[in-house]
Amino acid sequence: MQFWNLIVDFFNTSGVAGFFQNGGWRYLIMIVLACLLLFLAIKKKFEPYLLLPIAFGMLLINIPGVKNEIFKETVDATTGEVSYSGLIGYLYYGVKWGIYPCLIFLCIGATTDFGPLIANKKTMLLGAAAQVGIFVTFIVACAIGFGGYTPFTPKVAASIGIIGGADGPTAILVTSKLAPDWLAPISIAAYSYMALVPVIFPPVIKLLTTKKERAIKMEQSRPVSKTEKILFPIIVAAVVILLVPSCAPLIGCLMLGNLIKESGVVPKITETLANTLMYIVTILLGLCVGATAVADKFLDWGTLMVFGLGIAAFIVSCASGVLFGKLMCVCTHGKVNPMIGAAGVSAVPMAARVVHNIGREENPDNYLLMHAMGPNVAGVIGSAVAAGVLLAIFGV
Repeated sequence: MQFWNLIVDFFNTSGVAGFFQNGGWRYLIMIVLACLLLFLAIKKKFEPYLLLPIAFGMLLINIPGVKNEIFKETVDATTGEVSYSGLIGYLYYGVKWGIYPCLIFLCIGATTDFGPLIANKKTMLLGAAAQVGIFVTFIVACAIGFGGYTPFTPKVAASIGIIGGADGPTAILVTSKLAPDWLAPISIAAYSYMALVPVIFPPVIKLLTTKKERAIKMEQSRPVSKTEKILFPIIVAAVVILLVPSCAPLIGCLMLGNLIKESGVVPKITETLANTLMYIVTILLGLCVGATAVADKFLDWGTLMVFGLGIAAFIVSCASGVLFGKLMCVCTHGKVNPMIGAAGVSAVPMAARVVHNIGREENPDNYLLMHAMGPNVAGVIGSAVAAGVLLAIFGV
């Protein structure tokens, strides 16, 4: 009998017992969902560098009994401030304090060539136009929240809207500051839809353009000097941060990384940023984000609404970029292929490749990749500025 009691006590302390407790089925669903994301990352190669650690973090945190061991949250009774402990808990401070997204922007800057944008500066307008989806979705989410259909406050709505920028680190930074409880669904939606750009964008582009427009060949861009490439990050950082100070962390890191690359005087640092540091920070960020996808917070109607609004934000961003591209095509008497406007989102270089591939379908001699890279890298700047605007609105 005593031996049997030991067996029962051991079972009750194991994670298996958690599945048989009230709401235990939620953990099982989350584990299945985590395995599905792992499948998409490994088999289908959907954003594997980030989706893989996100999915594994989700798997770990939803094993019953594990949360207090690796990601314990403690609320101070006096101040109400939340502190974290455990392995992932300590790593999570990098998300809470906005360190990881800024480091990723530093690394992105070291891998980005702003040459196509410098050579054709008007494409920066396309990068700005593609951010319309962020603000349209923000307004719609606010309206839904005010209508009482969802628990979306204006801060949550802003975090959902930023999905339309197609920029994972920016979405994580904004959400961690404005709506940390929604970090998991918003981050997973952002990265999932980024991986689906080759699926989402072509129907929208073809719906809004004619065959003749898609076949437009653009003139080869002028060469860009080394001096221009060095001056660009300095000027952009100064001007943009002066106009929107709240975007300083993202824009500052992005332009510093690019200046390090273009200066050519510290090749080892450039190599480290572009490879080692990028991968390290990506693993830590993904693991922490996945660990916020706890069953009792993740499985509700609000999460489904986030995914619905997220894909709407992507579609509107793509459409607004294409429509502005059509306007630019008219103003330049057919010298601009309107499809490159779709590359104005921040999904680098996937959006530019999609535009290039569609152009090749209509005209095998059409090479739009470098032309599309202009608005594509402008979209990185645009999404960071949009994030700064939203943070400034809410006084963060």
